[in-house]
Amino acid sequence: MRAFQERRGLRVDGICGPQTWASLVEAGYHLGDRLLYHTSPPLRGDDVAELQRRLGALGFDAGRVDAIFGEDTQRAVLEFQRNAGLTADGVCGPATRAVLVRVKARSEDPIPVADIREREALRQSPRTLQGRTVVVGQTGGLDALADAVVRALGDTGAQAIPLHHLDGSAQAHQANGVGADVFVGLASAATGCSTAFYAAHGFESRGGRRLAECIQKEVPGILGAEATAPAGMALPVLRETRMPAVLCELGPPPRVVSQGPNLACAFTKALECWVRGLDEV
Repeated sequence: MRAFQERRGLRVDGICGPQTWASLVEAGYHLGDRLLYHTSPPLRGDDVAELQRRLGALGFDAGRVDAIFGEDTQRAVLEFQRNAGLTADGVCGPATRAVLVRVKARSEDPIPVADIREREALRQSPRTLQGRTVVVGQTGGLDALADAVVRALGDTGAQAIPLHHLDGSAQAHQANGVGADVFVGLASAATGCSTAFYAAHGFESRGGRRLAECIQKEVPGILGAEATAPAGMALPVLRETRMPAVLCELGPPPRVVSQGPNLACAFTKALECWVRGLDEV
């Protein structure tokens, strides 16, 4: 169980909770096992991830490889079907799958078009927080810190929005709804400072990784902790956001409270570092 959780980018606790069970179910699907199409709630599974990878490798933008059949994936399927002379119904059935499997990408290790699009959007964006929409979410117990970070970001000219919700999916939905440029999640930990970004199914958010690295340069020292390497994970709040996102777990709680103003400044510096270094993404 722990090996499976680690491989899937989940919390490694050896417990088959809701997220682990959902991931087990998703892992059981292979492309061709079922019809894939856009519905509500969206279809999820490794078959969707393979579809997204194949479409992206051929230049059809299915969005990030998140194993969720959303609107971006539907548009990519429709575009592929039109180009392949298939019935354009947005459904990946036997005929669409057969052509997808038959057509090969020109490169042995193609870069998904969604990865290229994300990097170019970041590289062309302003090198300042001025006017950017930054969502700061927290999952309980860190209300004061989240509000302090929002105030510090407001002083830079950013439009900072706090989210106080226990559910990561709900936070992701709200961040997507306001069109956030970047998401910073805060969570309590027993000790230390660890930061995660989205990575799964052979895909990673370059913008998320870069921000996680900037946070690890600025924040751990405030807590008297050593910087650690950011981790690629597939937690709901990272998987379901549509912008660069990180989740930072901080502790111990008493020190987080006492160092609130300093932590707010450190997170602001990390975000400023992030926007200045987007050419390196």
